[in-house]
Amino acid sequence: MHIQNLSSLNQSKQQTQSIAQFIRIICLLLGFTIFGTVGIRLIEGASWLNCLYLIVITATTVGYEDPVTLSDNGKIFIIFYLVFGLGIFTYSVSQLGQWIVRQQMGSLLEKRRMQKTISKLDGHYIVCGIGRMGRTICEYLHERGEPFVVIDSNEEHLQSMCESGGWLYIHGDATDDFVLKSAGIDRAKSLAAALPSDADNVYVVLTARMLNSEFQIIARASDDKAGDKIKHAGANRVVSPFRSGAVKIARFMIHPAVEDFVEVASKKIGGFQVADLQIEENNPYCGQKLSETDFSSKGLMIIGICRPGQEPQMPPASSTILNVGDSIYALGSANAINLLIEEFNESTTTPA
Repeated sequence: MHIQNLSSLNQSKQQTQSIAQFIRIICLLLGFTIFGTVGIRLIEGASWLNCLYLIVITATTVGYEDPVTLSDNGKIFIIFYLVFGLGIFTYSVSQLGQWIVRQQMGSLLEKRRMQKTISKLDGHYIVCGIGRMGRTICEYLHERGEPFVVIDSNEEHLQSMCESGGWLYIHGDATDDFVLKSAGIDRAKSLAAALPSDADNVYVVLTARMLNSEFQIIARASDDKAGDKIKHAGANRVVSPFRSGAVKIARFMIHPAVEDFVEVASKKIGGFQVADLQIEENNPYCGQKLSETDFSSKGLMIIGICRPGQEPQMPPASSTILNVGDSIYALGSANAINLLIEEFNESTTTPA
């Protein structure tokens, strides 16, 4: 994430320098044109439009016609103007052309670099839509150092939102198979469908589920009716912003002190998280009593255990033995949770 921020800073610096160069070129061309127009106006006394027209066709070497009958002094001025000014005009136009080409090439190279970075991601998150909800999701993932890719069809809005934060993004239609494959959907850990239209979210979920039958899909829905359709399309979870917001308001009304604590803890750097982890055969905690584990010394609290075909134990008894297939719900800081996830992943890849 530090590398991403550094890259964003360098990119912002290059954009500032590029804009400054563009302004200098435009000012040089305008100054060159204004100088010639004022010179002819003072010498010949012709109208401003005719003077400007004469200077433009002279500087561009078009020479279509002379709208102003030049005196000897006017002709001498035009001669010196061409001798000293033609180089300035040619230089400015060539620099302006190079600037345009550089902008296009820079954009193309940046997209290729970004796609190369995305192709190396594994276990990342995909966020479809960079509206108000999508932006909040991205900020949450960014604060916790999680890798993610944003997909949106509005290129201008997408760039303005993502480039400032150094976020990886792909411009395109999130319902397109090719776009989702470019975002690494086959290697992704989860996808969030946060498009403003319920119909688009249904299509995204359906397409994503066809491309990856294993990973988690979270989708936005405007109401319960749309939520049911999105679930049938393959979403693991459906969130309604209106319902979630209403529930949160109700919680603040009933338990304001508790909700204030949750709010402060969530905004704290690192925050706290709840992780759902499964006990497998090679897991070091398999066969241990909960009281014998070192979870508490690692800053973790096991708030629940779920066993196949049984009701969740919340909270579990300290004498509970962890068996293969059990899912534990661990509460702790982001760092502690990440370390525990790494420990579980290592035990999964280690042969018995």
